[in-house]
Amino acid sequence: MILENKKILILGASGFLGNAIYKELCNYFDTYGTYFNARRSFEGNQQFFKYNLEEDDVFEILEKLRPHTIISAVRGNFAAQIQAHHHIVEYLANHECKLYFLSSANVFDAYRKYPSYEYDKTLSESVYGRLKIKIENMMLRLPQEKMCILRIPMVFGNGSPRIKEIKKNIWENKPVEVFPNLIINVTNDDKLTQQIHYLINRNKTGIYHLGSKDLVHHEDFVKETVDRIGHFTPIYKRVFTSNEERYLAVLPKDNKLPKNLQVTYQEVIDHHIMG
Repeated sequence: MILENKKILILGASGFLGNAIYKELCNYFDTYGTYFNARRSFEGNQQFFKYNLEEDDVFEILEKLRPHTIISAVRGNFAAQIQAHHHIVEYLANHECKLYFLSSANVFDAYRKYPSYEYDKTLSESVYGRLKIKIENMMLRLPQEKMCILRIPMVFGNGSPRIKEIKKNIWENKPVEVFPNLIINVTNDDKLTQQIHYLINRNKTGIYHLGSKDLVHHEDFVKETVDRIGHFTPIYKRVFTSNEERYLAVLPKDNKLPKNLQVTYQEVIDHHIMG
């Protein structure tokens, strides 16, 4: 039963996070998604549009669908992502519509000595972080009521690529990489999708940091996670990217969510690693 007539388009709805968001929202809103790799479940679904980031113009889907809300979880060629978001921003300027953009903790990966908050200046040393900053900067030129930047740390969860890779490495007796000096915060797909649902429901805009409210060393988190997966004695490959401890964490300070939507790293381990 659709409770609201708000029309939502999720770009990248066939990916891990995009699909989790679709499943969370589709029973409450008139929700549509784009897919790139053909799977029967998408092809037969009237709510899904085939969209090739490098060949198709996102404008065509937007004009056809006229969504009230766009969620961008799209991945792929970086230049094509920038072009697509240029077109989305143009569309937003002329329509009653807002954009929720899945950004990343990597927009701060040049700052190593402390965690980052919503209104800290972005600075990245990675190509991926700089891509996210470029798209964020496009959005920051829009009126605030038209945009919401969602900065996300490392995402875990049973179906997540990170957990799948850890399990695969364990089963194939390959080393599991850990970063002993890296201090992070984390989230999982369940909590993240609930948070996004809340933000859309309440018409929230601005910048949100959607990670656990506490921090953990990457090595400790991965080892405890592996302990939950089963009785294994994996090989750990300890990777030191610097001699000092460094942070890659996005914490909320100004835009905090209600207590029931906040999460700790321990809850991420407890809730979602089983199975």
